[in-house]
Amino acid sequence: MLEDPTTTASSPTAWPAAYPQGYAVVDVETTGLARDDRIISAAVYRLDALGEVEDHWYTLVNPERDPGPVWIHGLTSEALEGAPLFADIAEEFAARLDGRVLVAHNAVFDWQMIAREYARAERRAPVRQRLCTIALSKELGLPLPNHKLATLAAHFGVVQRRAHHALDDARVLAEAFRPSLRAAAAGMVRLPLQECLPLTEWRDSAPRIGRQPGGAGGYRPTSWRPSRKRPACPYPNPGRYAAGGRLKQGMRVAFSGDTSTERDLLEDRAVDAGLHVSTSLSRLTSLLVTNDPDSGTSKVLKARQYGTPVVDEAAFGQLLEDVEPATQG
Repeated sequence: MLEDPTTTASSPTAWPAAYPQGYAVVDVETTGLARDDRIISAAVYRLDALGEVEDHWYTLVNPERDPGPVWIHGLTSEALEGAPLFADIAEEFAARLDGRVLVAHNAVFDWQMIAREYARAERRAPVRQRLCTIALSKELGLPLPNHKLATLAAHFGVVQRRAHHALDDARVLAEAFRPSLRAAAAGMVRLPLQECLPLTEWRDSAPRIGRQPGGAGGYRPTSWRPSRKRPACPYPNPGRYAAGGRLKQGMRVAFSGDTSTERDLLEDRAVDAGLHVSTSLSRLTSLLVTNDPDSGTSKVLKARQYGTPVVDEAAFGQLLEDVEPATQG
């Protein structure tokens, strides 16, 4: 049984009638962030309509490939060798999700990984809506310096015991989500729910040697995740990125070409860090992110013309870890 942190908001006397009837707080650990990466462990905390914990569940998953960054998640090939395949746990996983809103930290990532695994298994995850705790913390106006799970946990006095372990991350998120949900209900805040459309087509890629035409992995674009208009960046543009320096909130970032991480996920991370994601490149663009600076795309050509700095996806990911706050006043 989870205990409320000392900062938990008291339960409101009138609960919003439009709020969901149940939640599945989820965390998945994966072999990586690319389109063809796999889930290696999954955990679910089921919560009722008021955010009370009903039960929890955890499983390892054999990804049938290299486990990826063992130094992050700690799961070796030996540890995963006897684990069930995703197809073997798909039914039980679905039972944990069925009829509930999927709650996760940066929920688009967890949902995309889950949707792909079900598509590989020729099934559909019974999820209709998701709720991102990053988006909820923004709706509540929580005074957080960043949107890391550890920061959200610390705000509510939740102790994290094993970071990047799916069960403990799900526990931590459940404990942080409960007071967030109650605060939202007390303030009659509309929950930032997003629709989850299943991935209906999947083709596993052949083993890759070097670059392949058409981008990484076997993902074939479908309409399963509709595009959306992003809110305006609240920070002024501080100018161009300086090589070797830090990104600063308000900088305008554009992307060009294929990325190993889902483009929407990369853009979400940039927005969460306080950057302005631009669909085009102009003289005001602070930085262009591309894995193929010799591709000759219109954005790459304009970047050369304007002298816009260019970095690859890996370097951009590192820069996102330490974004300088916008200048106040």
